[in-house]
Amino acid sequence: MRLTRREWNALVVGGVIAAPLARLDAFPASQSSRIAGVRLGTQSYSFRDRPLDDVIAGIRTVGLGHCELWSGHVETKNTISTVEGMSRREAVRKWRLDPATIDYFKTIRGKFDGAGIALTSYDVPFNPDFTDEEFAAVFQAAAALGVKVVTSSAKVSVAPRVEPHAAKAGMRVGFHNHARIAPDEFATPDDFATAMKAGPHMAVTLDVGHFTEANFDPIAYLDEHHEHIVSMHIKDSKRDHGGLVPFGEGDAKIADVLRRLRDRKWDIPAHIEYEYRGTDTVEEMKRLYGYCRQVLEGA
Repeated sequence: MRLTRREWNALVVGGVIAAPLARLDAFPASQSSRIAGVRLGTQSYSFRDRPLDDVIAGIRTVGLGHCELWSGHVETKNTISTVEGMSRREAVRKWRLDPATIDYFKTIRGKFDGAGIALTSYDVPFNPDFTDEEFAAVFQAAAALGVKVVTSSAKVSVAPRVEPHAAKAGMRVGFHNHARIAPDEFATPDDFATAMKAGPHMAVTLDVGHFTEANFDPIAYLDEHHEHIVSMHIKDSKRDHGGLVPFGEGDAKIADVLRRLRDRKWDIPAHIEYEYRGTDTVEEMKRLYGYCRQVLEGA
């Protein structure tokens, strides 16, 4: 079974998926994966089968130096406890609003800094049930992580509520598309356009794989709207909702996308996202990273 990030988010918030953090060994101070000018990194969701410290170790092993941090690696059952009579959702909200939580995010930033991995953005699902205080708390957490971009799998209708909080924080929000075309879902260019009408801080996280699954052209969108794209998720897929596949086996024009970033010098983080059914996560990520390097280092 292949779960989307939104479905995983629901499981994490519900307390179904959790694991204790492993001890993080010392790493060298820096690690670069800027290839031919392109910032190659990963969405930590690629390592959703392990806890945060093991995610960092895995990213180091693969050789990547940039990461978009998925909230599912932060808001775990071991991090957020519930008390009798309190739902998991209530516990998550209370934890987000607790001023002491900011220290936890600073600790996470220290771990990535120590591993030589630059955090590019923080990925949080902005659900319609967020309070204004909760929106503000997410941007405070992002600031503690040292990022200027929040990415989000959300409903189109939340954008007007998010804009003032993003403006106050001086950050941009890149809404993430999926392949399901439906009212209030991010999937089409028009969905992005509607959200961006809410204000100048609303932007795009272009998922190349899902965009292709929904029969849209990522190259055409990149060419026309690159100034509004703050993050990219690099994965391959078949058109007509044909599913996600290893790089080079689908229709997503990954090589063309990477070369476009390189040749036009558009400094948009390109986050490799491992989401198809494979074998060992680290080995699959090495394979995907190798594919991207080969493309960028070639003609």
